[in-house]
Amino acid sequence: MTSSLYLDGKILLAMPNMADTRFDRSVIYICSHDESGAMGIVINNGFDNLTFSDLLDQLDIDVDDADIPDLVMHSGGPVEPGRGFVLHSADYVQESTLVVSEHLALTATVDILRAIAHGVGPHNHLLALGYAGWGPGQLEKEIQDNAWLTAEADDKIIFNTELDQKWPRTMAMLGINISMLSSDAGHA
Repeated sequence: MTSSLYLDGKILLAMPNMADTRFDRSVIYICSHDESGAMGIVINNGFDNLTFSDLLDQLDIDVDDADIPDLVMHSGGPVEPGRGFVLHSADYVQESTLVVSEHLALTATVDILRAIAHGVGPHNHLLALGYAGWGPGQLEKEIQDNAWLTAEADDKIIFNTELDQKWPRTMAMLGINISMLSSDAGHA
């Protein structure tokens, strides 16, 4: 992290008043945030019609001798939906890996997919196509406009929680009763 003003390694939670319906009840892990903008992976939006095995086939990745795990593929966001990313534990690092925090990293190479297929990849991983991105000052403005809450990242929520439970559990982690949330924003 470059500054405490930036949200690298944090989680964003969409508020009920989120104007962009693509992010309704989204939970986003922020991988990079600085003066030039922000980039994150939506961690609670899965693809119903795409499997890890399908992805390996589409990328023509040969893993004949592998016992391919049954993994949920995530829609990481609307930007570059054909580009793949793996958000993972920092126990696996390649030269091209972006180490976001002491515990989490992001890699976007086919090598990590091969490693996961062969059972030698990172201990925890989340596979996503696409990402969420913001231009300079855009995320800060959206937070000021009450579109997002921020929370500390929690590995259990990222990797070990059902997709439909990530948003309410992270809200609960913040002490927020979601039945009390209003879609009306106000500023004092």
